[in-house]
Parts: sequence; C-alpha cells; structure tokens
Amino acid sequence: MPTFSAPDGTLLAYHESGSGAGAPLVCLPGGPLQDSAYLAGLDGLGGRRTVRLDLRGTGASAVPADPASYRCDRLVGDVEALRVHLGLDAVDVLGHSAGANLAALYVTRHPERVRRLVLVTPGAAAAGIDTAPEERLAAARPRAGEPWFAEAYAALEELTAGRGTGETFGKVAPFFHGTWDDAARERHAASHRERNGEGAAVYGSEGAYDPAATRTAFAGFGRPVLVVAGEGDANTPPPTAAAYAELFPAARLEVLKGGGHFPWHDDAAWLADRVAEFLDT
Repeated sequence: MPTFSAPDGTLLAYHESGSGAGAPLVCLPGGPLQDSAYLAGLDGLGGRRTVRLDLRGTGASAVPADPASYRCDRLVGDVEALRVHLGLDAVDVLGHSAGANLAALYVTRHPERVRRLVLVTPGAAAAGIDTAPEERLAAARPRAGEPWFAEAYAALEELTAGRGTGETFGKVAPFFHGTWDDAARERHAASHRERNGEGAAVYGSEGAYDPAATRTAFAGFGRPVLVVAGEGDANTPPPTAAAYAELFPAARLEVLKGGGHFPWHDDAAWLADRVAEFLDT
C-alpha cells in the first residue's frame, strides 16, 4: 500500500489502478470521511490511471493527532501533498458527494494544479448552494411504484421540512440509490461501518467554507469541468447539479436517467464513457 506524509506528519495511504496515459485522476471520497473503498468501482475509470485517496482517519490512513485537522479546508494540504508525492505538475481531480467540497477548496487554493475537474453528484456546501425541498421531493416521486416508497417519502417530507431524527434520515436511503436491492442495502450498511464519525462531525464545521471566495475562484477557473448527476438522486437533484455547473465558465452537466447518488452502480459503462471522453478531449 503506497503511503506519503501529510504536512502535519500524518501518514496517508492511496490506491492506484490502471495504466492509462496522461495525468492521473485523483479521486476524493465523500461520506464525509468514508473509507475510499466504496469508490473502488471507479478504479481504472475509462482506462485511466486512477489514484484513490484514503483521507486521514479512514481506510489505511493514520488517525491524526489533532482531530480539528479533519475540517475540510485543512484537508486541502493533504491533497496537495499527494500531488507533490506523485511528482506531477497538475492532476485531474474527481470529487464525489462530500468529497466535491474538498475538490472545490483544492481548486480555490491551487487552481493551477488542476487540469480538469469532475464532480460526481456533488455536495455543494463549499459553493453555498442550497437545495430547495421541492427539488428533493421531485427527484424522489418517480419511484412511487416501489414497495418501500410510502415510508421513505414520508421520511423525506419530514426531513425537507426541517424535522426528523437520525432514524428518519435512515429511512430515506432508497432515494440515494438508483435501485434499492440487496446489493444497495449492503452498500448502505457498509457506509456506516466504514465512516469516521468523529471526523465527519468536524469536516464541515464552522470555518470550513467560504462560499464567496470559492465562487470567485470558480468564475476564474477556465479549465474544463464535468458535473454528473443522477436523475433520481434526492441528495443532489439535477437542478442543484445544474446550478453548480453554472458557477464555472467551462462546465457541462451530464444526467444519468434513473440514476442515484452513486451512478457507477447504476450504469458503470455510461459513467466511464462520459468521464473518459471528457478527460481525453
């Protein structure tokens, strides 16, 4: 397992796959602070060399001495240390879900080090984008014919109204997956086992984000950006993804019909084709 040292000395691990030419695709996991193993479906995406980072305190990476270092803006230094360790002037960066916030802050601080940017069902807190409750409900309603829908939709209504508990949030899990089958249930259960709860509580805490500065940086980032959304994703509905893409001067949006928050599980070939075409043009 290859490792490198973060600026504060924390030993971090990463996973390499593929052998494609060109800049590697550095993949930043969401969760937040989830073991990057859940992104294994992106390994070698579209024939590319991929580098999947285990964020501090997750996977094979060490737990930091300072828990405050889990905050998203402080993780930017870890990503930059990985680039330096790889000996590259610039990399392609992919951020999934909450990992898109880290990708956004990396672009804000080191725009010259990002060749192309891929945001998959992105969390939008770093950019200050709020998702309207009706957008989440609209993404969920096409699933009305499924047997679990009534309970899950009622829970989603509670959450979008600002009510509900952790148990309520658990009930909306089907709306994160294009197909709510046994495999999706197991992945959902694994996400809880593989997540650093202590780090997750710090990741987006006060001071982590400066949306105005991030938006300014995005407006000046002229390199290509690909934003990927799932048609049925109640976490990052297509309108939220579209609003995100509009912050960049050279971004395009791709929406997977019937897809959820993890599009590589819904149609791996679709995602691989679009990412490969984007990175190669």
